Amino acid sequence: MKAELKHINFSYCTNSGKEYSIPLSYQLFGKDLFSVPIILVNHALTGNSNVSGEKGWWKQLIGERQVIDTQRFTVLCFNIPGNGFDDFFVDEYEDFTPSDIANIFLKGLEVLNIKKLYTIIGGSLGGAIGWEMLVKKPDLADIFIPVACDYKTHDWLHAQCLVQKFLLNQPNEPLQKARIHAMLCYRTPQSLNDRFQNKFNNEKDRLESEDWLIHHGNVLNERFSLKSYRLMNHLLMNINAEEEKLEKIQSRMHMISVDTDLFFPASEIRMSFEKFKEKKENVFYHEITSIHGHDAFLMEYEQLNTIIKNILG
Repeated sequence: MKAELKHINFSYCTNSGKEYSIPLSYQLFGKDLFSVPIILVNHALTGNSNVSGEKGWWKQLIGERQVIDTQRFTVLCFNIPGNGFDDFFVDEYEDFTPSDIANIFLKGLEVLNIKKLYTIIGGSLGGAIGWEMLVKKPDLADIFIPVACDYKTHDWLHAQCLVQKFLLNQPNEPLQKARIHAMLCYRTPQSLNDRFQNKFNNEKDRLESEDWLIHHGNVLNERFSLKSYRLMNHLLMNINAEEEKLEKIQSRMHMISVDTDLFFPASEIRMSFEKFKEKKENVFYHEITSIHGHDAFLMEYEQLNTIIKNILG
């Protein structure tokens, strides 16, 4: 059964000085609020607050008797304002940064009277927003699990987002084309080559791999909006948690990378881990092994579940 979509309404002034009326929407799964430990899940680029249940995008991880057990925890997930899941859209997407989204999520927690979280977990953009939240409130969570992400946008990721921006701002099928390019960033050459092996679809007169990419472009175009995609890409392009404040984070941190990730390379996340390890004792590193690249955090559930089960106990 799908959890009810709830709303918190408040005014917010962005870091760029723009005033917005924010209808922050969220869903709760599991036990009643304040009856058990609370886990905040931050969704990724085209995700939303529906993390569990029949159509939950992380249902292999979150649910009854799953690793994040909704019989043991309250699971909270906010929608990034403008992702369109709640029919709220942002026209001037450059008004917002990941820092703004972190401020909005923190305001949401404040309104809900949540002063302490057991865990913050997020994949990709969601994990990056977690970094931004903890820089602003270092004692917010006991455990932080950023998956396939870092605390800043490195040059390679910025470059791919720039290509996305160009594609999203051209007139002919912008969302489909941007998604096709994105899929090539989310996966790896080996992932595609092993799967399709140059097989040709005679009926459609094109390679099976080409057909797969076009399918993904069309599917996203049907369920997601151009405005939302532009905003999410802009956020991904501008992750920049204040580096000098990172060591003040009090949470036990478990950084999870994917060895073949082209978006947030494991080498960059390992470097961040080594940097933290010099100044903090409660920081740990885990690596998923996969041919599938960035998307492995949505595919390699046996490995991800094992890692998170050991973290949460």
